Amino acid sequence: MDRQARVLVVAIVVSFIAFLDGAVINVALPSLAEELGGGLALQQWAVDAYLLTLGSLILLAGSLSDSYGRLRIIRIGLAGFAVTSVLCAIAPTGLFFVVSRAFQGAAGALLVPSSLALIVATFAPADQGRAIGRWTAWTTGAFLIGPLFGGLLVDLVSWRLVFWINLLPIAFALVLMHRLGRDEPNPDHERIDWLGAALGIVGLAGTVFALIEQGRFGWSSPVVFVPLVVGVLALVLFVLQERRTAQPMLPLTLFAARNFAMGNLATVFIYAAFSLGPFAMTIFLQEFGGFSATMAGLATLPPTIVLVLLGSRFGELSGRFGPRLFMTLGPIIVGVGYLLTLVVDEDFVYWWQFLPGVIVIGVGMAMTVAPLTSAILGAVEPSRAGIGSAVNNAVARIAGLIAIASISVIAGSQLDVDGYRRTALFVAVALVIGGAISWFGIRNPRLAPERAASA
Repeated sequence: MDRQARVLVVAIVVSFIAFLDGAVINVALPSLAEELGGGLALQQWAVDAYLLTLGSLILLAGSLSDSYGRLRIIRIGLAGFAVTSVLCAIAPTGLFFVVSRAFQGAAGALLVPSSLALIVATFAPADQGRAIGRWTAWTTGAFLIGPLFGGLLVDLVSWRLVFWINLLPIAFALVLMHRLGRDEPNPDHERIDWLGAALGIVGLAGTVFALIEQGRFGWSSPVVFVPLVVGVLALVLFVLQERRTAQPMLPLTLFAARNFAMGNLATVFIYAAFSLGPFAMTIFLQEFGGFSATMAGLATLPPTIVLVLLGSRFGELSGRFGPRLFMTLGPIIVGVGYLLTLVVDEDFVYWWQFLPGVIVIGVGMAMTVAPLTSAILGAVEPSRAGIGSAVNNAVARIAGLIAIASISVIAGSQLDVDGYRRTALFVAVALVIGGAISWFGIRNPRLAPERAASA
């Protein structure tokens, strides 16, 4: 195996680890809450503690990768992911588990941007598109096999095995990386925006804590009100810091490009729905539909299969005709899929109450994902594509984080039939808003003459 092939395999494996852990957790949530207690609040924190540190640190991780070397940051991330996976697996209490998940998200943040940067640094510009295409295809597999694989582990052994199993791909990646040697720090790196990173973490942590815990303590309680105020204030200070610092973690100048700004605004609503919908669906299937973890994984698999089969085709069509139409219709079709699931009742029958909507959801997702990415990255200069991608990735994950934190406000104390209906309706509305933003905000790039003629 030559160096380029080894780098590509390493990049795929380390990203696969981070994505798989995010995809597999939903099916483990009911078993986890049953053993450790905590109900819906623990289930929210099990997902959000990971997304909180992952989303808030992913931009900082990109800066660390550029400054101190991609291989070094990946090794640190893998070691941290291994240790925190063990801590999650042996967690004796819900609090211990949530704290471990937060540290696991921090380790995961070091993996994804560093793996993409490693590809860009290793492959010639002419070969990067193909390499990144392979990276995307393989890492998408994490979302394909994650729910089913996780369900089997939960049903056959324990939810704890979901975390023990992480050690195998981590060991494989470290062995592969041994032949790649070590990279040296960049002596010309820009100053890292530590203050911006700290403000972002405090801002997100405070607001997410308030959203999750308001169901137990109420909005007027100091336990909720104080973190909310501190969080909102920190987010305001974060924006001010990014405006004035010479080397911002989040370059606000990127948002001067219309498609980048509008694309990320659409991302907030679209990916909030993409995170909240499957979260609610998986818990509902297990706790009120009577599904095992494995069957819940299978039941929520069709959208990912459709996305894998049709996603590249819609990407090609978006390249020919522009992303605007697909970014408009795609989210609305996903919303229609969730509206179709509103027929659920106490006598739950998956085949006609859920499956038609689930398939429609998959078609809409396939129509949305690639055009959305191309619209946003196409709006920034090629030299800034890395930070543009990192910003959009962070926006998507933070949107999902806040959406899941808000589920108790939307659904109430449990995801019964009424709670699921309210959540599905909220998801559909968010998707329609995302589609509307795309229609009014996105502008199709002008095609070059030869491309326009071929289209």
